[in-house]
Amino acid sequence: METGSPLNTGPTGNEAAEPTWIGLPPGLLRMRRLLLVVWLGLLALGLGLLLGLLCGPGWAAFALLPLALLAWGWVLIGRNWRSWRYAERADDLLISRGVLWREETVVPYGRMQLVEVTSGPVERHFGLASVQLHTAAAATDATIPGLDPAEAERLRDRLTELGEARSAGL
Repeated sequence: METGSPLNTGPTGNEAAEPTWIGLPPGLLRMRRLLLVVWLGLLALGLGLLLGLLCGPGWAAFALLPLALLAWGWVLIGRNWRSWRYAERADDLLISRGVLWREETVVPYGRMQLVEVTSGPVERHFGLASVQLHTAAAATDATIPGLDPAEAERLRDRLTELGEARSAGL
């Protein structure tokens, strides 16, 4: 092993390393941005037509407000998507999210009661699935949205296996 390799973390090489964080796939970003464009685009079009017909063409300019909201939402959705990440450690799963208020959830494998993979019609269309973790305490339930279905199933199977192994002694 080279002296400067990432595996050699110190004099003994046994110190705990930072977890390997995994970000969400870009399909979730595309899905959320497309939904934003569709809904706010339809709102702008409907508002423009309605105000133009009922109040005159000058009032139709107010239809630009949803378009400004669309531009602002486009940026916010991108920042939110980049903030989501998760890491599998030896004893627990870390989920981190948030831009202004960072939230990091630690779910011990032994406390998990149920691991679900869900995918609604829009998510299925984009080839996405979500993993939801349920624990005894409702406050620690956690979700990882927008994963590839194969990764969601792999994560579900791994978390279930680790949860069963850790809770066997209880």
